[in-house]
This record gives sequence, structure tokens and C-alpha cells, in this order.
Amino acid sequence: MKKSFGTIFVEMRKEKGWTQDEVAQKLNVSPQAVSKWENDLSYPDVTILVDIANLFGTSVDHLLGKDDVQTATMVAKAEKKPLNQMLLKVIVNSSDGDKVRINLPLSLIKIVIDSGLDPATITTNKKAFENIDFAQILSLVEQGVIGKLVEVESSDGDLVEIYVE
Repeated sequence: MKKSFGTIFVEMRKEKGWTQDEVAQKLNVSPQAVSKWENDLSYPDVTILVDIANLFGTSVDHLLGKDDVQTATMVAKAEKKPLNQMLLKVIVNSSDGDKVRINLPLSLIKIVIDSGLDPATITTNKKAFENIDFAQILSLVEQGVIGKLVEVESSDGDLVEIYVE
């Protein structure tokens, strides 16, 4: 079931740990407007949607419930999770029906890279990892990038997605 704007908005506000008043102040709107948005009694003006998306580090599409997964965003240093609480997710759906789902703790990937090994050695499905630059992904994460990093669909219908959560 598709989430409403209000539901998505309140989830993102609470994820940031902000009150309605704090969000209202950041967006230069009244706290009553924020309350109405969260309760789906009204919606923000179209001209403020980009500001809201930027504030929460997401896309307007996500705010409007168009996509289920946020695109990659930059997180402020103060809001970054420690590496040992983050996962690298690799999803492969091949055109011939194969489905691969891999979740790896980023701290494990860092240990493997620091030891000079190829991170593909820590999984039984090396093919899913053969073209992934783990050092570059780790560098992006250390800079604060999270969310969907890569989505590639080949001409024959294979789909590969890489996320950091």
C-alpha cells in the first residue's frame, strides 16, 4: 500500500529527531502547516517541495510516495551512523530468473580491504561482486553518502542495485 505524503513526512521528521516546530522554523512555515501536512489535512505548496526534500535528504518523488527507496543522499557528520551499524546491500535480478540478495556489514568490508584482500572473497557468489569497487563505495560512505548508490540494467534485462543503509 502506498504511503501518504503525511506518513512519509512524519517518518522522516522523526528519523531526524526534529519536532514539528523545528521543521516549521527550518522551512519558514507555521507549525500548524506542518501538523496539517502530517495529518494529510493539507499539502505543502509545490514551490516548497524541493526545500522539504533537501531538508530531509531525499527526492520529491520519495516524498510523494512515487518510489519505495530513497536515492543516494549526503548525511551530515553529526547524523552519520558508525560504520559497524551500516550494511552494503547488493541485489541482482537476472533476466533468466536468478535472484541474488547479499547484505554485508560495512565494517567487515573495511577490515577485508584494510587487510589487502578482495571483498569478493568473503561471499560464495563472487560473480555478483566482480565489478564492484568496494574501496570507492567505502570512501563514499565515509564521506556521508547513503541510500541507493547504483542501479544498472543491462540490455538483456539483468538488473543490479547497490545500496548502503
